[in-house]
Formats: sequence, structure tokens, C-alpha cells
Amino acid sequence: MQSIGFEQLELNPFTVIGNDSFLLTAGSGSDWNTMTAGWGMLGYLWNSPVASVFVRGSRYTLSFIEKYPRFSLSFFPPSLSSALDFCGSHSGRNTDKAAGAGITPVELDGTVAFSEANLIFTCTKISETLLDAGSMIDAEILKFYPQGDWHRMFIGRIEGVYIA
Repeated sequence: MQSIGFEQLELNPFTVIGNDSFLLTAGSGSDWNTMTAGWGMLGYLWNSPVASVFVRGSRYTLSFIEKYPRFSLSFFPPSLSSALDFCGSHSGRNTDKAAGAGITPVELDGTVAFSEANLIFTCTKISETLLDAGSMIDAEILKFYPQGDWHRMFIGRIEGVYIA
């Protein structure tokens, strides 16, 4: 992986996040978990490049994001979409997701990412917000939460950008 400045990155966030998925990972060493994510944002906030990610309260990865100050977003080439499928359909509570998905965890900037990724963001948490019915202006959004399993939004300052 090659480290680059965020200003050197050329990508369409609507494609890389909206059409493709990524692995959201938190933890370090042998204590980490990852989940497949399809919602997120990239931008500039509070004078910093940031990534926003969304995690439901029922997800095992939430406890790792709460516990650790850093997280990563790992994006993969289309040839590894099966790894994303595996990580999205198995729980880290009882499955070694990396082994099952055939991907290799690596420590990077104090968190865990994957060596097969073609793009990685490493982030430090700077904000956390619970999304709930009271914060929704458009009632249409409520259809995404029929069980009340609300997302928590984490905003992370992008500390590192790595490309293959």
C-alpha cells in the first residue's frame, strides 16, 4: 500500500460508497471486528477531511467502534466482492471473518485494515450521534427502521489514505 495525501485522491464518493460496499473495521491486534457497510459519507468538516459511517445498535462491530479511538474503511476491487458478501452475512461473534472471506488483516495507523484492499482510509473518531425518530425531518426515512434499530453515526478525521 502506498500512502497519499487526501487531496491527491480522485474518486466518486457516490460510486465507491453508494454502488460498492466497503469493510468498516475497528480494533487493534487480535481484538477487532469488521462489517460490510454500504452507507457512509466523505467530505470536509471542522477543517479536516472526514468520513462518516453508520452502525446499527445490533451490530457486533459497534462495541469495537465504541471501545477503540480509530477505525478504517477498506475498499476492494470487484474481483473480491465475495469477501464483502461473506463479511456482510456472517457475524464476528462466532466467525473468523478474515479467514472465511480469504482476506488478510493488517495493522495500519493504530487500527486494522486489509492488505487486499485497493483503497483504505484510517480515521480517528471525533464525533458520535444517535439517529432516532426525533431527529428525522422526513417521515419517509422511518421505513428504514421498522424495528427501531437505529444507526449511530460516527465521524472520523481521515488520518491516512492508502492505495494499492
